[in-house]
Amino acid sequence: MQKIFYIILFLGLAFLASCGTPNEPESIIGGDGGYKIVSKFITSGYAQDVVVKDTLAFVTQGEGGLMIINIFDRRAPKELITLYKELKGYSNKVANKDSLIFISAGAFGVSVVDASDLFNPVKATNISIRPAKGFDVMGDFVYTATGEYGFQISKIVDINQLDPRGVTSTPGFAQAVCVTSDTNRILVACGEMGFSIFDISHIIDGYGTGTFMGWVDTPGYAEDVAAHPTLPSAFLACGTGGFFIVDYSDSANIKVVGSYSTGGYAKEVIYKNNKAYVTTGARGLQIFDVSNLSSPVLIGTVETELAMGLAVDDKYVYVADESEGLVIISIP
Repeated sequence: MQKIFYIILFLGLAFLASCGTPNEPESIIGGDGGYKIVSKFITSGYAQDVVVKDTLAFVTQGEGGLMIINIFDRRAPKELITLYKELKGYSNKVANKDSLIFISAGAFGVSVVDASDLFNPVKATNISIRPAKGFDVMGDFVYTATGEYGFQISKIVDINQLDPRGVTSTPGFAQAVCVTSDTNRILVACGEMGFSIFDISHIIDGYGTGTFMGWVDTPGYAEDVAAHPTLPSAFLACGTGGFFIVDYSDSANIKVVGSYSTGGYAKEVIYKNNKAYVTTGARGLQIFDVSNLSSPVLIGTVETELAMGLAVDDKYVYVADESEGLVIISIP
């Protein structure tokens, strides 16, 4: 009887201890390098990606569609509206031009949402750009990675329509694309085939195909790519392979010049101000100093449960976490 009493007492104390540990930012492990979680907002679906415009965050959440969140107060985000019945397929990657929101849904193509009226968003008919993967938007054009078909260029005709135009085949299965700042090149994360680059300077009004310039294999599965704004360098998130930096100054001899084993599954990458931000699934968000491209230095790790997509502005990093929703992190 005495033994049973002590077991019950122990279990009771353990229960009380667990109740005394709130899930507040101050109690969350992470924030290395001064990067601190300021809030978490649980989404109704599995958060996949996020894009931020002013004080709004647009979060794709798989079968849960698109959630629009007011982030005016980063410490207390609030849901404005969720669109799920209006959207087909599994809402994955998201990009925007002004108030137009582009959502990829694999075999269901691309959805366009006009968010100029937040309480009455208008969804256009799904555009037959399939299978839609990652995006880049430059000017009046949307560049979409389409897996085994390569990438497709579409022109934004009006708020209700994307006009699909040129299609370019790529090595491997294109997962993400990025247009260089001079709009003359397009960089492609090609899954099992690594990184490739195409000349698109000759393409007029979106019609035509890109000219293959070169490629380099990378370990892992190339999921995402970001361009350096002034140098012929690209940053890649390569799944289990980790984080890679390539130099394409000589397109006939593209080289991997820097890398880092993230430990997790490197999913998405953004470059900003000599920093590379990489989501790594169960290893959360990792931040690298890439001022020396040949030697990236891990300067911060913020632990989240399943970090997928991200967005970055001057003060915050926004992580779409499949388990925890929208995680907002302050930049030191």
